[in-house]
Amino acid sequence: MTNEELQHLVENISLNYFHKPFLHLATFNKRLKTTGGRYHLSTHQLDFNPKILAVYDEAVLISIIKHELCHYHLHLEDKGFQHKDRAFKELLAKTGGSRFTPPLTKDKKKYQIECLDCHHTFYRQKRMNLERYRCRCGGKLAYR
Repeated sequence: MTNEELQHLVENISLNYFHKPFLHLATFNKRLKTTGGRYHLSTHQLDFNPKILAVYDEAVLISIIKHELCHYHLHLEDKGFQHKDRAFKELLAKTGGSRFTPPLTKDKKKYQIECLDCHHTFYRQKRMNLERYRCRCGGKLAYR
């Protein structure tokens, strides 16, 4: 999907679900890592993570667009546009937008550690010095 197609999709969603036009710019931003989208308060621009379409289908992108449009329209109307505000929660529920972005990575656990005695396995994100630690049963640990 190109930026022009994204702009057209955001404008259509804004008219169909919010009954208000979207008058600013919506683009993909490759620098977004963990969030699905972002609303800029000063420029009213919307940024979206292109990884959403690579990992999930278009329905997830549409729910993220609805979330960001809730921020957009509430901010322009001088209503509560933050996640904690009641107006935001009500509009998000009314339009069917997603509250959170689904995880964009499959599995963060890189290292699998096994006890050499009881063969209990567990996972870690960071590497650790196994000489300093033991299993619950007292056995030595090793990477698998």
